[in-house]
Amino acid sequence: MPTTIQHIIHPGATSDTPEFPDAPPEWSPAMAVERAKELGIEMTDEIREVIRVLQGAYRDEPEPPLRRLHDALEGRFAKQGGVKHLYAVFGRGPITAGCYLAGLQPPAGAVDQGFGSVA
Repeated sequence: MPTTIQHIIHPGATSDTPEFPDAPPEWSPAMAVERAKELGIEMTDEIREVIRVLQGAYRDEPEPPLRRLHDALEGRFAKQGGVKHLYAVFGRGPITAGCYLAGLQPPAGAVDQGFGSVA
């Protein structure tokens, strides 16, 4: 019996990467490293944790609202300064960039072409 929405959407798919148990089936850590290079971001343990948090948020809800992702990152990185700290780490919106690295579609409102990234 499927246990998550991802198992319902992608029956039989399992993550080949134990470090990222909620990864989309078509995603790989190597893909994240390449994408990080494109963005000029060094792949660190902290970036990997952002990827895990975002992939986990998408595990139960295929299109989570922007606020849910913001709150998940804020809570996980509260000791370091929350999302404000992640802006310094990413140099751009941590939700938009994090979703790109994690192989996920950013939620509605995360990217505004008129004003740039808001998350």
